[in-house]
Amino acid sequence: MATTSSQKAARRPGPRVPDRLDVDALLDDRGTGIIVCCGSGGVGKTTTAAALALRAAERGRTVCVLTIDPARRLAQSMGLEELDNTPRRVPGARADSGAGALYGMTLDMKRTFDEVVEQHADPERAAAVLANPFYQSLSSSFAGTQEYMAMEKLGQLREPRAVDGTAQPWDLIIVDTPPSRSALDFLDAPGRLGSFLDGRLIRVLAAPAKASGRAYLRVVSMGMGAITGVLSKLLGSQMLSDLQSFVAALDTTFGGFRERADATYALLKAPGTAFVVVAAPEPDALREASYFVERLAEDGMPLAGLVLNRVHRAQAPELTAGRSLGGAEDLAERSAYPLTAGLLRLHAELMTRIARERHLVLAFTSAFPQVPVGEIVAQASDVHDLNGLRAVGDCLAQT
Repeated sequence: MATTSSQKAARRPGPRVPDRLDVDALLDDRGTGIIVCCGSGGVGKTTTAAALALRAAERGRTVCVLTIDPARRLAQSMGLEELDNTPRRVPGARADSGAGALYGMTLDMKRTFDEVVEQHADPERAAAVLANPFYQSLSSSFAGTQEYMAMEKLGQLREPRAVDGTAQPWDLIIVDTPPSRSALDFLDAPGRLGSFLDGRLIRVLAAPAKASGRAYLRVVSMGMGAITGVLSKLLGSQMLSDLQSFVAALDTTFGGFRERADATYALLKAPGTAFVVVAAPEPDALREASYFVERLAEDGMPLAGLVLNRVHRAQAPELTAGRSLGGAEDLAERSAYPLTAGLLRLHAELMTRIARERHLVLAFTSAFPQVPVGEIVAQASDVHDLNGLRAVGDCLAQT
């Protein structure tokens, strides 16, 4: 007996439903020492990272969350007046076992860069570098500096350093990556900064400092004279002088940049690190999430799963958008129950939005069925205290 096309379609498997992201299993795993929350800007990475950190602390882990958002609102939600470049103990975290603790800090890009200089140069040279106008511009506004410094700070946090007069206390570090235009900037920043420091102009300007021997120095100086003459016209003599002074300090002060970047990059790929991609159910955010998932796979980095933030749900999902609009129109024609009619229209808009979100999410999960997914339902208001962070963590753990 021939098999009909409808029978074949009935047997054809549908899209595989992704596994649920088991947040509590991830946080409870003592082998996990670093969780990196990444994704495009504006999707709620900072709140997600803080909520995960609080939940981990209240489940017995000793956690440091490195956030990038300087807004005082987040600091206040963690019970602090403000967060700075030093980890601060967060009061109010309730660990059931009494063993957990939460520390919070906000990345200060400029201060972290200054710490690198002070750590890898003698006091006199460090003072000269810190006062150099070209360095001040580089450390404050060079493209990729914030992302690089986030990785630099992560490397520092993994070192056995004293905090509040005691040894490094945390066994889990959660990183909220910078709010970049592209989620990939975090992984690309060390390479971009390294390419700048290894660039042709930098090598040419550094050549006199590296020259040895009078004959060679004379040749280099002749070549440099022609080059610096052109650069002086383009940049101005003072800027060129600042640039040359900065470059002269590269070998001794910044020589370890690439090595530290490579070490931190290797740390991100090592067992014990888990990436959590955060996205909103919106086209651009899920597109960035797709790029990031593909990049993590290419680089062999461990992906724990995807967190969908601000997902909408309906209290009466059985009432479709069509039925809601039909009921609203019927009431409007009879000029009856205008408030009910308005509520029905709002419900229809919500159901339409939910359908659009599901379509977008299905496209992602069909492309990446192996990626576990967790959801955070859209909250009625912004998170402004620890209870709000707890609610976000509870919601994520229950999905």
